Amino acid sequence: MSGLRTTRVLLRASVMTSMQYRADFFFDTFYAVAELAWTLVPMLVVFGLRDRIAGWSLDEALLVTAWFTLCKGVLEGIVTPSLVATIEQIRRGTFDFVLLKPVDTQLYATIGKLQLPSLTDVVAAVVIGIVSLRRLHHHPSLLELGGAALLTACALCILYSLNVLALCVAFFVARIDNLAYLLAAVFDAARWPASVFRGTMRVLLTFVVPLGIMTTYPPLALLGRLAPASFAVAVGVAIAALASSRLAWLRSISAYRSAGG
Repeated sequence: MSGLRTTRVLLRASVMTSMQYRADFFFDTFYAVAELAWTLVPMLVVFGLRDRIAGWSLDEALLVTAWFTLCKGVLEGIVTPSLVATIEQIRRGTFDFVLLKPVDTQLYATIGKLQLPSLTDVVAAVVIGIVSLRRLHHHPSLLELGGAALLTACALCILYSLNVLALCVAFFVARIDNLAYLLAAVFDAARWPASVFRGTMRVLLTFVVPLGIMTTYPPLALLGRLAPASFAVAVGVAIAALASSRLAWLRSISAYRSAGG
């Protein structure tokens, strides 16, 4: 089964499962919207005291928040539920059934479960981005839109790869139940522009855990302010992250000992 067909089947099954319990679905959607509103509060409070922070105005910083919200929606809606479920399968020894399926095991293990209400963040991110651009009176060119779209793809690739690497740890360590939540807590720093951080912290958030590349570079490209060198770095990091996560996954699968073995 091809990767695209597998993805379509898995997402469809997850949507049907999410819609089985309508009351839970609507409650979770309301909670996701409330959580999004709360996400904007720190930004509004800080910029209520100062007009610009690290060279960013409120409306420019809200573009970063838009990309943070988009990535957060993908993280909590697709990646984290699948990560937690697969870790539990590995711990219980039921991951054997995944290995027997005629699909790519990495794809199945990382997008096999969907938390549909969290994907409302993706819609909210688009709304925040449009409102911010209108307030800035900025009309992106096709080149800027294309650059932002490519960097968004890079951001999602990096986010996906980090979670695959985290999942690989589960093959060697018995209990890492809180690892997914730790990744989500670290990712929370990405709501702020990378230039807010200084020194070692800024290097860490660019190259070690490239949060700045994921949420700051796309808005800069959309505003026409991203240097070509930074663009190249982002693409290079995304490619390296995907390659590293794939190699780590293949090695982890080879080291896995099934419940029967």
